[in-house]
Amino acid sequence: MKVLHINAGLEDGGGKNHILSLLSQFDPTTAELLVMEDGIIAEEAKSLGIQVHTLKQQSRYDLSILKRLTQFINDHAFDIVHTHGARANFIFSMIRKKVAVRWLITVHSDPTLDFMDRGIKGTLFTKLNLASLKKADHLIVVTDSLMQPLLKLGISPKKMTIIYNGLQFEPNTAKAHAKNDRFTLTCIARLHPIKGHDLLLESLRSAHFTDFTLNLVGDGDLKASLEKKAQQLNIQENVHFLGFLNKPQVEETIAHSDITVLASYNEGFPMVLLESANQKVPFIATDVGDISLLVPDASYGWCVPAKSIASLSGALNEAYTAWENNTLELKGERLYQLASKQFSLEHFYKQTVSLYEALARS
Repeated sequence: MKVLHINAGLEDGGGKNHILSLLSQFDPTTAELLVMEDGIIAEEAKSLGIQVHTLKQQSRYDLSILKRLTQFINDHAFDIVHTHGARANFIFSMIRKKVAVRWLITVHSDPTLDFMDRGIKGTLFTKLNLASLKKADHLIVVTDSLMQPLLKLGISPKKMTIIYNGLQFEPNTAKAHAKNDRFTLTCIARLHPIKGHDLLLESLRSAHFTDFTLNLVGDGDLKASLEKKAQQLNIQENVHFLGFLNKPQVEETIAHSDITVLASYNEGFPMVLLESANQKVPFIATDVGDISLLVPDASYGWCVPAKSIASLSGALNEAYTAWENNTLELKGERLYQLASKQFSLEHFYKQTVSLYEALARS
């Protein structure tokens, strides 16, 4: 069985880590990666020994790739094509009938919200992606909550399988967390409206403490407006915009944090929270997607209602008190034990292989 994963090549967050962690478990001759642009995902994939192919598009509207992609898939005799992201989904949908393969899509987030606040182009991209999802042979959804928007689109539950993200947890790499001299929080998320950075900044301004550092890891169109927001709230000296960081840098940033935080309005099952668990750093996150699976009770961390400054600032106050009292480490250890047992990379890989085999037989 030969599998080809296709992505635009510009993933720089949880989607990238999802693809690369999965592909790293396969023999390079069994599962390969094709990207439409060279970038961080191709670079990191090559460093992991993953077979990478690039069919460059001059732009996202360059349809000359269709003929080249068709020939590439047929020449290499792949059995399954596994696409990730709206662009890859749409491009492959246009050649679907010209290749003798089974088609699988992983849905990483709510497809009805992926292009929110993008105007007319966003509306068009959303429609094209939703149409592609309906054409695929099968869908993987990374969290149970993503089933609902897909069911509303008329996609049969028989065409969907839930496979949660997994991470390689190793006790000898999980860092024992040392308390910082200043309460240090890290938010790792692209600077996009759905990630709730505005709400996070406002919640920190409403919290009862003022001596803190917030690291914002990620790029996006909202950087300028968020910098302005921090200035308006008079917390600009506390907020550090770190931009894009590679995987080792992200791990290092988390390891030197007292807590991570995610204020999203919508999520699947964020890889970044598993990465926080791997560093034994507890988190505050909004109760979206299936994040609550990592926080069965308050001894593991905080899971608060979305879009609520009062709830988020309350959790921030509690986390600050726990930092003062040196009890955050206990939460981090409990989180690590839970995540490493239930969301391992091995389990993620085995479930995916089982689905590939069933799809190839059907």
